[in-house]
Amino acid sequence: MTYFIWGSIVLITLSMIVIVVRLVKGPDASDRVVALDAIGVCLIALVALFSIMADTIFFLEIILLLAILSFIGTVAFSKFIEKGDIIDRDNSR
Repeated sequence: MTYFIWGSIVLITLSMIVIVVRLVKGPDASDRVVALDAIGVCLIALVALFSIMADTIFFLEIILLLAILSFIGTVAFSKFIEKGDIIDRDNSR
């Protein structure tokens, strides 16, 4: 089981390297948003694998925090791409 976990960690790390290349090289802003979201998923997977290796449930709270931050970041970048502004301020009042 340990070899499977270490193999998974290596594969996820290699995929993160490829995703970082797409993040830097991405031809469009939407590609960069998808790359950031994929990095968040890979980080969640890595923390989950380390949680399995350490045989503890402490890291599950970290996984939840990473998932929430990844979701908020994806929504914020998507809104920025669509409207050019993240927070709408209505000054007509």
